[in-house]
Amino acid sequence: MPVKVLVVDDSGFFRRRLKEILAADPNISVVGTASNGREGVDQALALRPDVITMDYEMPMMDGITAVRHIMQKCPTPVLMFSSLTHEGARVTLDALDAGAVDYLPKNFEDISRNPASVQKLLCEKIHHIARSNRRFAVAPSVAPVTPTPAANAPASTRPAARPAPAPTGAAQAASPASPPPKRKHYRLVAIGTSTGGPVALQRVLTQLPANFPAPLVLIQHMPAAFTKAFAERLDKLCRISVKEAEDGDQLRPGLALLAPGGKQMMVDGRGVVKILPGDERLNYKPCVDVTFGSAAKAYADKVLAVVLTGMGADGREGARMLKQAGSQVWAQDEASCVIYGMPMAIAKANLADAIYGLDDIGKYLSEACS
Repeated sequence: MPVKVLVVDDSGFFRRRLKEILAADPNISVVGTASNGREGVDQALALRPDVITMDYEMPMMDGITAVRHIMQKCPTPVLMFSSLTHEGARVTLDALDAGAVDYLPKNFEDISRNPASVQKLLCEKIHHIARSNRRFAVAPSVAPVTPTPAANAPASTRPAARPAPAPTGAAQAASPASPPPKRKHYRLVAIGTSTGGPVALQRVLTQLPANFPAPLVLIQHMPAAFTKAFAERLDKLCRISVKEAEDGDQLRPGLALLAPGGKQMMVDGRGVVKILPGDERLNYKPCVDVTFGSAAKAYADKVLAVVLTGMGADGREGARMLKQAGSQVWAQDEASCVIYGMPMAIAKANLADAIYGLDDIGKYLSEACS
């Protein structure tokens, strides 16, 4: 049965183009369109689509408000469209907090110049979201986290961190499939993720204490325009410090460095971060495999790697290198993933030393790192 899609956008041109692009896939059916958020909520209730594409800036009701209403009244996977700007990044992150599953840049030039590429990416996203492990049973909506004003205070004086709200309607993770970890002195914690990662990382990192004893590196598949805003957001919400990584940054305990979008991040044995141009031969920029592989070479058995929710298998080969060097690899469990792709690749390759629910990972990171 075709995936039923509702398109919500105030631009008549964009609605028509999306319908044309999606109509080229015989397994997708556009069942309706809406020109503002309020109409989008009404159409979602009436048509019960499998996936909704949502613009942010619209009359009557903006996209984030519409997502909140949809998650409260008829929880449905939402794919947001956003501009590639710092403000667009902030808005997109708010939408993900409100319950949206994923996002795509709203780039009219790409649609005009590379229609085949845009169609492939968009249709793949729609199908993955429709098949996602996310459970959209009706549940009370959760307001997005508002950054604390004390964000720039020293870590030791920051207020207690607040985790991201649980995604509306998502399945609660069952008790962990693996026992609690044993303590070990790790020289690095490396976390890789993709679809669903912004909220997942927020839930994990806000559980860590300010005196977390190991350095962290974060690899999130994300456009270049988004990573700085995402790092700033995490820094405001967490007790540890978080920043977008720069070439030459020094790893240190209690600091998480986020790989910049469009580039690759590597670490060396001196604890120095190297930021390299994005290699066009690689599908992902940043790529989890690249960072994990460099960590295996630099720190051998002293790395704890975690693979969170995401499409595809990025991280599997890097995790294989880490395992061969004697390091530990954890994977997020299926029940708590938005998309059970990257963690599934780890589990199927028998590379996971432990499999935990999302809400246990932060707690267990604190217990494992002595």
